[in-house]
Amino acid sequence: MHLSRGEYREGWPLYEARWRVRSLGLTRHYEDRPIWRGGESVEGKTMLLHAEQGYGDTLQFCRYAPLLAARGARVILGVPSALRSLMRTLEGVADVVAQAEQLQFDHHCPLLSVPLAFGTECATIPAPKCYLAPDPVVQARWAARLGPRAGRPRIGLAWSGSATHTNDLNRSMPLGSLLPLTGFSAQFVSLQKDIRAGDTDLLAGESQMLRLGEDLTDFADAAGLVACLDLVISVDTSIAHLAGALGKPVWILLPLVADWRWLQGRQDSPWYRSARLFRQASRGNWADVIKRVAVALDEFNTRAANIKAAKRADVSPKVRAPQGVKRSQAEGRRRDRRH
Repeated sequence: MHLSRGEYREGWPLYEARWRVRSLGLTRHYEDRPIWRGGESVEGKTMLLHAEQGYGDTLQFCRYAPLLAARGARVILGVPSALRSLMRTLEGVADVVAQAEQLQFDHHCPLLSVPLAFGTECATIPAPKCYLAPDPVVQARWAARLGPRAGRPRIGLAWSGSATHTNDLNRSMPLGSLLPLTGFSAQFVSLQKDIRAGDTDLLAGESQMLRLGEDLTDFADAAGLVACLDLVISVDTSIAHLAGALGKPVWILLPLVADWRWLQGRQDSPWYRSARLFRQASRGNWADVIKRVAVALDEFNTRAANIKAAKRADVSPKVRAPQGVKRSQAEGRRRDRRH
């Protein structure tokens, strides 16, 4: 409860009890090696930060690696294979290795224990506009596949996370709940890697959505695709964290009782500057969430159209005054100077 209220000073120490919660199924790596708890100097030391939970957790908390590097540490990241290529774009990281790989280091720290070691509070969350980056070659490949923009915004959609997640029943939604959004004028792109059986037929008959998520090979690939979009709309899953880490505008759809990281009652997130949160007002009521997203999407499209019109006006040819008018204006300026 402390973490969800933003009471981090009290919450981070209590969160260390997660290792004793069997339902989370966490594995403690490197138990026999020195763990960094924030008190020791890291200058000149090799520090291993390693993933412990899901992809989204790793994407969110890898942001601390540059802070350790700034203190003079040689930082190694241990992450799942699907994240390794993308994590190489993180500033200050000397090497990225497989999760639980055996290697030499001075101290280690599980990624979700790093905020405790840094004494992070809401006001001190390291929240740069972006801290991961797409590969330009991968981005260009996806841009070519998406084709010309045709004057419409590109919007990525993700409606379900891992089916094995302990809170999947609450945080994921059926595709049918999201489909009213595809009536807007936009190029919609499915970012879903795995399509659930209940959504397969509905998605097959959806002509307003380009199915690209199933072709993603890893998160570096996903980053290249997300970089081509104007907006991502997602439930609380790794795609939402990826968009936030890339600085891409992302609207995150949350259940009534959201995960602690999204705090309580807020429409923004101190962790991701580009995020906007849409929360259920009652348990399981995604219809109301989608109605509010639809209103926001209408405003988003209007704003995008206005920006585009303004840009066209800026580059339009300037109207030239007739030559006779120019001569009379010049003569008037000369008379003014004589007087």
